[in-house]
Amino acid sequence: MGIFNRVKRKLPVVGGGSGSPSTPPGAKAQPGPARPQAATPPPRPASAAPAGGRGDKAVDEFLAEFVQSKPVVLFMKGSPQMPMCGFSANAAGILLSYGVDLASFDVLSDPEVRQGIKDFSQWPTIPQIYIGGEFVGGSDILMQMHQSGELKEMLDELAAG
Repeated sequence: MGIFNRVKRKLPVVGGGSGSPSTPPGAKAQPGPARPQAATPPPRPASAAPAGGRGDKAVDEFLAEFVQSKPVVLFMKGSPQMPMCGFSANAAGILLSYGVDLASFDVLSDPEVRQGIKDFSQWPTIPQIYIGGEFVGGSDILMQMHQSGELKEMLDELAAG
């Protein structure tokens, strides 16, 4: 089941009209509560570091250092605990199932890193996985490696040496 369907199932159904799952047939739907308006975040001061923890480093320098920082690095939308797309959720879930020391970066927090990682790896999509400092691929490739046992072998080799 995709992340959209999981979220949809957990959200209450409000209104919907006659015959909807939340309203008995023939009954009129009651209007739901007013939705709160999102607060506008205050502007960041000019001296604040860019989002995502990159600091003042150039994108290429940051990426080169970050992919070497941990044995397994995941550039994704959101975080492993709160992925913001199904592909990122899939990749994070697979990697966490191995109990690896996983470093992740939310590309939604820094547009320059979001584009920069695509240029760095010459791979057009997110998520992107690096193991032992080497680019592995995206979510589909990770899934294939997981299913074939190749990912386990790669992670075992990394741990051994």
